[in-house]
This record gives sequence, structure tokens and C-alpha cells, in this order.
Amino acid sequence: MTDHGADLLIRAGAVHTLVPGQAVQRAVAVRGDRIAAVSADPNGLDHLVSAKTQVHDLPGATVLPAFDDTHTHLIFAALGAHDVPVHHARNIPEFLDLIRQRAAVTPEGEWIRTTTNWQELNLAERRMPTAAELDQATDRHPVLVKRGGHNDVVNHYALRLAGITEDTPAPPGGTVGRGADGKLDGRLIDNALHLVEHLVPAPERAERINGLRLATRDYAATGIGTVRDCAVTPEDYAVLLAAREAGALSTRVRALISALGLTSAAQVEDLLDVMEEWRDTSDPWLSVWGVKFGLDGGLEAGATEEPYACDHAFSGMLLWEPDALVEAVEAVVRRGWRVGTHAYGDRAVRTLLDVYERVLERNPGLPAGTLVMEHGGLAGPEQQARAVALGIPVTIQQPLLHDTAEVEEGFWGPERVARLFPARGWIDLGAEVSAGSDFPVGQFGAMRSVWGMTTRQTVIGVKGPEHAITYDEALTLHTAGAARLTGEAHLRGTLTPGRLADLTVWDQDPARCTGDALRDLRPTHTFVGGLLVTPTGTRYSVQP
Repeated sequence: MTDHGADLLIRAGAVHTLVPGQAVQRAVAVRGDRIAAVSADPNGLDHLVSAKTQVHDLPGATVLPAFDDTHTHLIFAALGAHDVPVHHARNIPEFLDLIRQRAAVTPEGEWIRTTTNWQELNLAERRMPTAAELDQATDRHPVLVKRGGHNDVVNHYALRLAGITEDTPAPPGGTVGRGADGKLDGRLIDNALHLVEHLVPAPERAERINGLRLATRDYAATGIGTVRDCAVTPEDYAVLLAAREAGALSTRVRALISALGLTSAAQVEDLLDVMEEWRDTSDPWLSVWGVKFGLDGGLEAGATEEPYACDHAFSGMLLWEPDALVEAVEAVVRRGWRVGTHAYGDRAVRTLLDVYERVLERNPGLPAGTLVMEHGGLAGPEQQARAVALGIPVTIQQPLLHDTAEVEEGFWGPERVARLFPARGWIDLGAEVSAGSDFPVGQFGAMRSVWGMTTRQTVIGVKGPEHAITYDEALTLHTAGAARLTGEAHLRGTLTPGRLADLTVWDQDPARCTGDALRDLRPTHTFVGGLLVTPTGTRYSVQP
């Protein structure tokens, strides 16, 4: 290769750089891991071709930047690569049979875990299995059934191992479930999860690395080049470092180290001590973004201003006292890290803005984007305006709404569900907003998210159409807007010379696809740092 040549050249029907005001380009050249040049002439970069240049001649294709998923859980996806795939079950007997099959090939006494990306309302019985039913699948293994990041169901073997009895009190911010008869039903919610989960042995390092290899390929296959994983333990990050060293990552990873379950600034300080060694180990593929807090629960326990539709005596739960959270967040920002805090219900959003306002007042001069609101699900106009005035970015997750709308209507009623993730309002107010999936609660996928934000479609129909945004706006939330959130707008998010060569190739223009065609559209190629991380599309030839 000559000094001025290209390693990769793509000629396409359209190269959308996403630079405001720039005309559609027709060719893009890559040298190393960076974009070297773009041209409006499909043959305008041919002078960069050498014997070592890989040329993709794709006259019908559309090229876009690779997408970010700004709030997802790659670690869960990677763990799920080897777990019982209960998300394929259509009813509880099938659910139990999948566990029974795994039990038949698992030594007695060893833990059995399930995948997390399923919803009980997708089962014919429209409910979760119980501990007694899990006992039918196996009473010779402890079983951990996870649904998303806030809910577990375990069998009686697991309850016994954890020492959970009828007299065990629920921990603050947690729920130990009971059936109609008042007896334990195996359900654990939020801060009760650790009662059992600390007993589950971590998979072997090699198995975890392979899970990351599979999961990052799955993300890349949908057009996602960077994931912002919002719940990474120190142990998880050590595995990510090993996976990076092994060349097992097909996407870039920005990790939020989890403070979930911590209850004091002193505990957070201990976590920050552990994080110190990672300041100097980051590279463009893997880095620590900051620390993740949780202020309220998820679907079943988001903190709301008004009582739940299903229980007029319940308004969700806050997991931190505001004064304690101020101290904990301050501990993080004074060490120079950023903070992302889960706030889903409107009471949680209001409380978080109170906390962040106090932190900003007590720590003047914090860099923009230091304090981020994760979800902001029920943020109303007043709260949105307040977040913008305080300079608080927000991440939204339309796939979460799509997949859980029916579940959430049972808790909050249709009016509140229709108000979730008001993208239109955030954008109109000039908010720093970016988008993701919240997998495993929502399905990840570049165009699946774009389709959801432009249609407001859910599993039970369109909800809150007034909050829909345009295709171009949705692209920005996953590209340029996402790069601003991670502090990498100078490196990613647009296709311009000098930026990282993270790009996707589509065999048709997504802007012209509608309905299910857009929802299910996948790229033929995803490149990260100039490397092809998905199989080459079969419709186009690759010239030597």
C-alpha cells in the first residue's frame, strides 16, 4: 500500500455523512481505522486504490455511520449466550421443559440460569412461573430465572440455599414475593435480587469471553458499532478487558460501573478505589464511561407522583434517600468520573433533578455531560425543561416501550404509558438526548429503534403518536447525539475524514422503508474501525 492509498474503498448509491448541510456522497475511503476521504463522485477516490485496497462496489447501497446503543446491557446478552433460552417459550409448559432439558445434562446441585429477554405477557398464561412450577422442572438444581434487570424467580432449592424462609423480611428497596396463600412464590424484585444472586458462581472466564464474542457479533449484525453498557460490575469489566485482549469484541464498549445495591457514599468510595486502575487502560474499543446508580425500580416499581392503576396504595419505590444520593454522586464527580442514574417514573425524575441540581451547585465547573439521566421515562414538560436548563443529557429507549407496553399498562394505565419516552418534546426543547434499547427489556437493533421512535408502535398498537420523531432525527439520536453523550463527537457519529471508520452498509435506503420492512432491516456490512465485523453481504461482489 502506498503512503497515500486506502485500505478500504466503498462506492455506493449514497453515503450519508450526517454532517448538517453536506450533500450526499457516493464514495468513502478508509486508511487504518480512520476515514481518509469522501467524494460525491463514485469514482472520485479511485486514485487511492492500490493492489492492497479492498474495494466494495455497491451501486445500490446506502452507507450510514454505525449506530450506538446508548443504554443497553451487553453483559446480560453475553451471559445469556449460554443460558437456557426461555425467550423462545410460548407458554409455561414449554418454559419449564427448556429448563428440564438443561437439568438433564447438568450435574445435580449446579445452578441453572435462564436468558433474561422475555416478558410474561408473551406466555399463554400471561404470568411468571412460580417456585413450585420451577420445582417441577427440577428439584435437584437451584434455578435462577431472570426477567430483565429488576426481577428474578427462583425455585425452592435456591430459596433454601439462600436461607430465605417465610419469616425473611424484604430488604429496603426490595420485594420478596408471596402468592395468594401468603407463602413464598420465588419472586424477588430490585434490592432483593442479591439475596440469591450472590450465591450463583460466575461462569468460567473462557465461557464469558466467548459469550461476549457472540453477543457483540449479534449487536453488530443489526448495525450497532458501539454499546454503552449500563450495569457492569468490576468483575465484568475484568472480563471485558480479557475479551478485548483476545480480540473477541465486535463492537466498541463504554462501560458504566454498577453502584446498584450500594446504599452509602462510603461504599461508593470503595468502588471508586477499585476503578482507579482503569483510568489508563482504555482504548477506542473499550473504556469506562462512569458510574451507574439506580434511583427507582423498573416496570413494577418505578416511582410515580400518582398511585399505580393496579394498586392505589402504591406509588413505586425510591432506592436512595436524596441526601445520601447527593453524597454518593459527589463522591464520583469529585474523582473525575461521570454519573448515569436510572430514573423511570415521574417522581424519580423530579427527585433526580433535585439531586443533580444540588450536586451542580456544590461543585461548580463540572464538565458538560457529567450528570446523565437514564430513561427519564415519565418526564413531563416541566421536568424536561428543567433538565435542559440544568444541562442534563437523557437517554431514551423506545424498544423498551414497544416490548413492555402491555405489562406497563397493567401497572400505570394507558394514559401514562402513552407519555413514556417523549422524544418529540426532548428534541423540541433542545435537550441532549440519545437513544438505545435497554436490552434485555427491549430488543436491540439499529433500525428497530428508529422504526419505533418514528411510529410509536408497541406490541399493543401505537402509543403516544404525538411523541414520534422523524427518521433523520432518530438517526441523529443513535449517531451524532450518541457520540456527544460519550464525549466522542470528535471521533465518531459522522462520516468525515479523520474520524473512526465506523460505518454500516444497507442494501436499500432505510429512509424509504416503512412498517415491518424498516423494523426488520439489517445491514449487509458493519465496519468498526475499518474492520468488517459482520459477514460480507452476498448480493455484492468484493473486488481485489
